[in-house]
Amino acid sequence: MTEKTHDGGTPLSEQPTSAGTHRHGHQHEGAQQSGLNLHEDADNAVDMWDGMYRERTKVWSGNPNPQLVAEAKDLKPGRALDLGCGEGGDALWLAQQGWTVTAVDVSAVALERAAAHAAETSHRDRITWQQQDLTEWTPEPVFDLVSAQFLHSPLLPWRDSALKAAAAVAPGGTLLIVGHHPHGLPSWSHHHDSGMFFTPEQLAGALRLDREPWFVNVLTDRERSVTGPDGESGTTLDTVLRATKHA
Repeated sequence: MTEKTHDGGTPLSEQPTSAGTHRHGHQHEGAQQSGLNLHEDADNAVDMWDGMYRERTKVWSGNPNPQLVAEAKDLKPGRALDLGCGEGGDALWLAQQGWTVTAVDVSAVALERAAAHAAETSHRDRITWQQQDLTEWTPEPVFDLVSAQFLHSPLLPWRDSALKAAAAVAPGGTLLIVGHHPHGLPSWSHHHDSGMFFTPEQLAGALRLDREPWFVNVLTDRERSVTGPDGESGTTLDTVLRATKHA
């Protein structure tokens, strides 16, 4: 099932100065790998993620996630929901493609940075930034694209976030979920809780893709080349789902 793609979604601190990747946005993919403290002893998600973002003036590279680009580049623009938008790279890319974007994150620090980045572009009016905690907030099913890229958190079970993402898709819309495969983390990863991650089969089961009103366009795992915090080369495995909700 594995497909190979080039890396585009690692933390800024893990990239050569000439490289560009994603996770300016929420992608919490490499926070621990690159020495960031996830503040897991915080009382709530706001304090945990705000604490992480305050440790550095820039956490992610500012470029969109590679799986988002691969899967959404040919979609007809409409209303998009970017869940866990972080510092805004994915949301900005979607706006550049013509989407009207609602970009959501639990961290006010991340959202402030994202809005500042967007203010420097001609696409800022296409994006609405919202601070929301997905443990408490359920979006309305009005979006033509719902993107959840590496929405991993010790305080939010991945099944819950996947179900909320699916519930926000309008009839005829697209669901795009990308996450870490539990058996495909790079050798330097400090992640110890494999229960935060999911296989394609686990994701399909949680979303009941065989019974619910979905046409599955892509359900696979994809291997990416990545660069570690000390410049070492490695690979990581992404779980990728793109599905269309029946109208």
